[in-house]
Amino acid sequence: MGKKLVAVKEKIDLQKEYTFDEAIDILKENSFTKFDETVEMSINLGIDPRKSDQVVRNTVVLPHGTGKEVRVLVFAKGEKEKEAREAGADYVGAEDLIEKIQQGWLEFDRAIATPDMMGQVGKLGKILGPRGLMPNPKLGTVTFDIGKAVKEAKAGKIEYRNDKGGVVHVPIGKLSFDREKLIENAIAVLKSVIKAKPPTSKGKYIKKVSISSTMGPGLKIDISKLKF
Repeated sequence: MGKKLVAVKEKIDLQKEYTFDEAIDILKENSFTKFDETVEMSINLGIDPRKSDQVVRNTVVLPHGTGKEVRVLVFAKGEKEKEAREAGADYVGAEDLIEKIQQGWLEFDRAIATPDMMGQVGKLGKILGPRGLMPNPKLGTVTFDIGKAVKEAKAGKIEYRNDKGGVVHVPIGKLSFDREKLIENAIAVLKSVIKAKPPTSKGKYIKKVSISSTMGPGLKIDISKLKF
């Protein structure tokens, strides 16, 4: 794999800023894996990640999903439990699921809870928190509108947060997606990140954007002509 990636890098200009169209075509033309690679976008932000008031964290529904089946777990009781199942949740329960997770089970990608369940779900903070799975009202995963939350999660709603370097990494689909679908997903993410700009962030907010596939090179993107 190392030699193949080196060969790919020799054919492209890693310093050039490509359009989304050009970059996606390059990734598609130079894919050498036997699996459907994930395409990830990285956005370098003009923020100070050490300051709590400059953390960029939000959710966005990708128009064409991520290409990955999302396993959704819901903590709910009564009518809300029924609503979650009808909306397509993979796992629904209350104390039984909490106990199962405490015993080490984590076979799900997104957790949603009704507000009345959070007193008990809070026990899982040390388990779910570090994995980014803890339900959060600010992200729409603590809500009584369970049906909507489950459907959005299944349809491709993702959460993102800047890392310690002030960079946001977001999957925008699979390499098998049509170019237009990947671009539409990417623009949806950029719009969301721009909307989430902290009021205390000064200067240039979006400093650099790049995309890459799982085993492919990272390509810089020219966003100067894009309209948000």
